[in-house]
Amino acid sequence: MYKIKTNVNKSMSDDIKNLSDEEKAQKIQSLRDMITSAEQTIQGAKAMLLQIEGKKKVGRKKKVDDEDGNIIQGTFDGQIMIGTDGKQYPVPANYASKSKLVEGDFLKLTIVPDGSFIYKQIGPVPRQNKIGIVGQDASGNYFVAVDGKPFKVLLASITYFDVEPGDEVAIVTSQDENAQWASIEAVLQQNADPTAAPAIESLQQATPESTEDTPKTATEILTGNSDSGVDAGSDIIDEWIPDIDDIEKEIREEMKQSE
Repeated sequence: MYKIKTNVNKSMSDDIKNLSDEEKAQKIQSLRDMITSAEQTIQGAKAMLLQIEGKKKVGRKKKVDDEDGNIIQGTFDGQIMIGTDGKQYPVPANYASKSKLVEGDFLKLTIVPDGSFIYKQIGPVPRQNKIGIVGQDASGNYFVAVDGKPFKVLLASITYFDVEPGDEVAIVTSQDENAQWASIEAVLQQNADPTAAPAIESLQQATPESTEDTPKTATEILTGNSDSGVDAGSDIIDEWIPDIDDIEKEIREEMKQSE
């Protein structure tokens, strides 16, 4: 086999030597045309491959260096990043949900020349895991109730795990007692107890800020229910209106009699 190859190469070398200058030029041009045609075929194949794969980039992803963009660091507050420069920067909800970012995490934002935002978690806060029931307030905001305390959760986290009110979920949140946000980690049981999640008019009202020492309103004293709302107050006023009319009627009758 080796001898055959040697003989072929020697024969081709002899043929090239015997070619005239004009024939050599034609051969060179022919070879160049073959190379050009091959390169066009390869480029066409790459274009077809990109279309089939959904225009995915071929090869390694370009690494963004710090020098290529503006670097900003800040703290994640549950929805956005508060930069060290005092400005607010939007954090994609899908990224925050999938990365299980927790309120208080320290982030690095790279704003590349094309305007894209690239986030990286560089300082995670101490975390704790809890189990709670998903609820939804009157405004449509979702929360997870854990031992009577509601934790706000991103809508992207709700849709990602396909969670419904009443589902039992595992969450991760900051160890800070004042933390108000949590990230859903897993769904433990669907429709575990639809009545377990408290009916809260809004997360702000549900936040356990008030204590037993807070003065009660007149409505609360009359009804004996500290959770009474506008409806309860309206019912009491409606009950008082007929009594006021009767009192006014009696006063008018007494005035007529005195005349």
